[in-house]
Amino acid sequence: MNQGNDHPAPVREVEQASMTGRASVLLPVPLAGPLDYRVPAGVSVTAGDVVMVPLHGRTLHGVVWDAAPDAALPLARLKPLTPIAGLPRLAPDLRRFIDWVAAYTLSAPGEVLAMAIRAPLLVAAPEKIATGWLPGATPPEAALTPARRRLLDVLADGEPRALADLIREAGVGPGVARAMADRGWLRPVTMTKPEAFDRPDPDHAGAAILSVRQAEAAETLAAGVRARAFAVTLLDGVTGSGKTETYLEAVAEAVRLGRQSLILLPEIALSAQWLDRFARRFGVPPAAWHSDLTPATRRRTWRAVAEGHAAVVVGARSALFLPFPRLGLIVVDEEHESAFKQEEGVIYHARDMAVVRARLESAPIVLVSATPSLETMTNAEQGRYGRLTLASRHGGAALPRVEAVDLRAQPPERGRFLSPPLIDAITETLARGEQAMLFLNRRGYAPLTLCRHCGHRFACRACTAWLVEHRQRRRLQCHHCGHAEPVPKACPACDAEDSLAPVGPGVERITEEATNLFPDARRLVMASDTIGGPEGAARAAQQITDRAVDLIIGTQIVAKGWHFPHLTLVGVVDADLGLAGGDLRAGERTLQLLHQVAGRAGRAEAPGRVLLQTFSPEHPVMQALIGGDIAAFMAAEADGRRPGHWPPFGRLAALIVAGEDMMETDRVAAALGRAAPHGAGIEVLGPAPAPLAMLRGRHRRRLLLKTRRDIMVQPILRAWLGEVVVPRSVRVDVDIDPVSFM
Repeated sequence: MNQGNDHPAPVREVEQASMTGRASVLLPVPLAGPLDYRVPAGVSVTAGDVVMVPLHGRTLHGVVWDAAPDAALPLARLKPLTPIAGLPRLAPDLRRFIDWVAAYTLSAPGEVLAMAIRAPLLVAAPEKIATGWLPGATPPEAALTPARRRLLDVLADGEPRALADLIREAGVGPGVARAMADRGWLRPVTMTKPEAFDRPDPDHAGAAILSVRQAEAAETLAAGVRARAFAVTLLDGVTGSGKTETYLEAVAEAVRLGRQSLILLPEIALSAQWLDRFARRFGVPPAAWHSDLTPATRRRTWRAVAEGHAAVVVGARSALFLPFPRLGLIVVDEEHESAFKQEEGVIYHARDMAVVRARLESAPIVLVSATPSLETMTNAEQGRYGRLTLASRHGGAALPRVEAVDLRAQPPERGRFLSPPLIDAITETLARGEQAMLFLNRRGYAPLTLCRHCGHRFACRACTAWLVEHRQRRRLQCHHCGHAEPVPKACPACDAEDSLAPVGPGVERITEEATNLFPDARRLVMASDTIGGPEGAARAAQQITDRAVDLIIGTQIVAKGWHFPHLTLVGVVDADLGLAGGDLRAGERTLQLLHQVAGRAGRAEAPGRVLLQTFSPEHPVMQALIGGDIAAFMAAEADGRRPGHWPPFGRLAALIVAGEDMMETDRVAAALGRAAPHGAGIEVLGPAPAPLAMLRGRHRRRLLLKTRRDIMVQPILRAWLGEVVVPRSVRVDVDIDPVSFM
């Protein structure tokens, strides 16, 4: 979305009065809108109430919606709803947000509602009363073993403890406590369960000492929180400039005012250092929301948010749909990241929708990045967004020196991928006792395996993609659909044995080369298939910080905001990798990724150095990184897009046609092409096979609608789709403001 003046004005509606007789209920299923149900006699419900309703032989959760029921329908024909006691009500602002997202993305409102409520979350309120333990009868001195003494010492302060807390603090097994309770030496007492999340302390002693510029920016953001009014602020600055510490002061102000804060991170499962930084600042961790949480933790967190007990939530894009009753601040960290775009189901960009929710909540929102997206920069330059800039690294650290290694002039040895200058630089860095990093945004051992005898290439049967070799697991895997198969001993096409050859490098192959070159270096591979979730990321980060690692080898995970004070060298194995293909944002994305990974070097006293291995050192992206003039590159990028009305100076919407039958898929795509809209400022490209022409066994065709900036695409798309009958065997997905063209 072009993040401009398209967002709804904050309309503060009076809460809808109780409904009797009949009510509209929105269900978390892909229906066109809410359905009408009968409210039983003696019962009243209010918009936002969660209820149970029958639908086609099933019983589903739903939410009483704001739409007026159809008075013409006979009441006797309506099926009854059942109220549910003890569940939080969805606030008016969240209901309006769900309707807005559905209308903008051309999705069914129920599909959007499903992102806010799911049946496993909707359970009765947890019991607030628990059993605690205090000392009971005095045990004989002879019976006091060291373990029993430790347990009684813990309870000496007179505060009851739950059994799990008691044995943890005492360092004893549960059998010790149970045996003492059986003898009457411990007595049970009733106690109130603590809230799921402790309140962050805005004045905790762990607050960082801010520079003058950081303090000024922090006060500006805090003033926005105090104003309780919608405003968008871009907080940009070089890597290591302390942007996180700056916006955490705005979070602290929200806590002081009793307001909730939402911080969106592109990959929360890999943000261990960010969570540690938050805990140091506020004394407690925030509430987290991401896919790795257990169902019980998700239920507890959802209710704590809805009841206002979770003051700060840090989460992935789905956290945007949590039921905050007092949302006072939204922060989108690394706002340029494409990970904020959801590509399946309801297709939306969390950064853009976060701006919408902030407006509906009359709350400020801060977009944070060292390399802001062109959309966000344009909005700031045109005055739609405020802008705060931190131009220097915190604590006097210098930005790293960036150099290009021209692979045409200084190629690696045959069969190798690290050039002599990069090898020399790593050798010197390790000799000084400093850490080095090798970056290659490609998982596995090799992106392609072929037969040297007949040329057979191993491809996925369900996708237009090569199978990636993972040598440690002896598997060939598709990174699009997940299909995997063992590496065969012979070529399946010609039966030649020992003829399979890897083509190109992945991080596993770079690790193998680094092992041969630097056998004494302690190595760590950081990739999504080796690190795992938050715990694995935390362990890896701690190893690096503790200097238990000399050489880090990683994919894009290593670019995500890490602070490694002893890392002074970053080597990019293939700086040209992201520039291939005709993606509109290829240059912008490559610049952002390489600038971010370069920013890991030299964040403390020792200076940093970055080497970019490239076949095109004259490319504008490489020149911008070497010269440090990111702004000039982005200005040139804007100049190139403006004449053709490409985003952010125009609008895009994609139609993705997918079906198992290729002829049927082509027929629907051709029909959409014939029905394509025409007019001044409107252009339709396609239909054409998608770059991934087959995905998970479904053939894919794409059409792209491009319009001027002042033309709304949703009415055009609705009319266009209404012209074509789409069979059930074919699916047409709508992607407003696409960021990927695969």
